[in-house]
Amino acid sequence: MKRPGGRTFLKALAVVVGVVLSVFLISSVFFRWNLRGGGPLLIQRFPLGKLVHDLPGHLRWLIPFMLLSVSIIPLRALQWQRTLSKRVPFRERYHLVAIGAFTHNAVPGKLGDFIRSFLLARTQRIQFLQALGSVAVCKLLEFAALMGLVAVSFLGPFGETMSQFAGSLRIAVGTLVGLVVLVVLLAHYALPLARALERKHKLPRVRHLLGHVSEGLGTARSFRGMAQALFFSIGPVLAPALAYGLALRGIGVRGGLFAGAVVLGAIALGQAPGVPAGMGIYFGVTSWAARDLLGAAPEDAAAFSTLTWLGTVLSQVSVGALSVRVRGIRIRDLRKGGSLAREATSHVAHEAVQPVHSPG
Repeated sequence: MKRPGGRTFLKALAVVVGVVLSVFLISSVFFRWNLRGGGPLLIQRFPLGKLVHDLPGHLRWLIPFMLLSVSIIPLRALQWQRTLSKRVPFRERYHLVAIGAFTHNAVPGKLGDFIRSFLLARTQRIQFLQALGSVAVCKLLEFAALMGLVAVSFLGPFGETMSQFAGSLRIAVGTLVGLVVLVVLLAHYALPLARALERKHKLPRVRHLLGHVSEGLGTARSFRGMAQALFFSIGPVLAPALAYGLALRGIGVRGGLFAGAVVLGAIALGQAPGVPAGMGIYFGVTSWAARDLLGAAPEDAAAFSTLTWLGTVLSQVSVGALSVRVRGIRIRDLRKGGSLAREATSHVAHEAVQPVHSPG
């Protein structure tokens, strides 16, 4: 049994590591770290005054970027219905996705998808694990759509540059195929396995969990259902890819529209739950891709990283805040460890010991 003091120390260590990595990565956008000695530790990449002077000129692409960022919310609301087992009004889905976006961008912990699943379960009388499973299928299909866009980007003007990442793409596609196979197998065999365990009176918690997981992954039982869900998953990926492509073109990268999906893929991997220094990784990945991979000037790469981050946060937080207000949710309940997160955790524990019901 782990001592509470040990857990507290590990949490504190993770915070310190995350802060140090974030400071290092964000500073690398504006400075080069001279770790070999023989000179100053930090070398300025460009005069900061030039960056500030050029900021107004970036508004021509920042506004379309923010509009495309906002469009992700209704597009995900449309997508979500394709993985749900019952009809949920679009207005409800929209508000829950917006609240999830607000939570993801404004609250530590990246609990956005977790919270929107819990709120759907509470308002629509859907089992929490079923709601969470529907979101998991959405995220998996978005990843599939993103890999498709990344593959298409290899045919663009940066095909030769991107060829060095062909190995990484094959690994990502292999991982995707493995996840899809796992989801399909769970969708088809989780419930029969749960019934077999029930007949043998073994592992009650596991069999009940398998039953709820089977319901949540119901879309994956049908090829037609998966195909439709995949089609509706293209929009939530194409919109941000186009947004980043417009931003790259706006900072002077020729053919930047073709590279938006590549930048988005790198961001998606860096912003995965559990990855420390998420904000620092965002700045590090986007500036490196614009500057070193696509040939943008250092000051333009810094503007790209800073403004796309601000544009994403401001657009999704402002739209999400409206839904938070409309639904009467207190901001403090969305904080990590707040009452909504605790209730959601209780739902998981409660559903894990409920009887298994056959779907339909």
